[in-house]
Amino acid sequence: MSATDRRQFLIRTAQMAGAAACAGVLWSPLVRSQAKASAHALRPPGALPEEDFMALCLKCGQCVKACPFETLKLATVADDAPIGTPYFIAREIPCEMCVDVPCVPVCPSGALDREFTDITKARMGLAVIDPEICLSMRGLRCEVCWRLCPVRDKAITLNIVHNEGTNRHVRFEPVINSEHCTGCGICEKACPTEESSIRVLRHKFVQGRLGEHYSPSSDGDFKLQDVRRGTDIAKELNPGDKKQAAPGAGYFNRRGGRDGIIPGSTP
Repeated sequence: MSATDRRQFLIRTAQMAGAAACAGVLWSPLVRSQAKASAHALRPPGALPEEDFMALCLKCGQCVKACPFETLKLATVADDAPIGTPYFIAREIPCEMCVDVPCVPVCPSGALDREFTDITKARMGLAVIDPEICLSMRGLRCEVCWRLCPVRDKAITLNIVHNEGTNRHVRFEPVINSEHCTGCGICEKACPTEESSIRVLRHKFVQGRLGEHYSPSSDGDFKLQDVRRGTDIAKELNPGDKKQAAPGAGYFNRRGGRDGIIPGSTP
């Protein structure tokens, strides 16, 4: 190989290495962004479940343009959501619960359910309360979240309890009902504490799921089922004896109590 050929080879190798490095710098943030799943990044009302939403969303921004309150925005590399997808942060600008839901009908792909028309049925997220910081739970009169809730007395109710601190007053403690909370974030935006005592987060981060192994019984309680046979496992393990421990409890009984007997019960 001549000196000229070696020179050209080294130049091309350097160019290819530089191009690969640039591609890595640009591609790496994109890959990391696609994997982001921030608890605070809420989707527009009517959004399909996250996997379906991501599969259909064109990142066109039509829903963002249709929002009259500038609540929605498209995620950038620096945001806690996949690049180009619409989202909002409740503490910054909450969803104002537009009756006509203008962001939904402009979606061209169906990532926002075209049949979604009732804003009170939205489930953008779920509000959760920090009981150690909430002013109402500390005995002060606040109830701002309850007063401003668009679905007041359904999504947020007040539980009146005796204030043991003063022994003369009551506390008006806010309670979240997941069945009716729309996840609009108005409560979080209005909360007067420096860091909001009530926060709206995506359901997967705050709400559990029973799973198919449990089914409701006639008394409203839940029982463990053998999915393959549809039988009550607790009854098979402990037939006719309600004093027997629930499945799995025997492990703890062997370590501290009498095997097979619920600690504290009468044999």
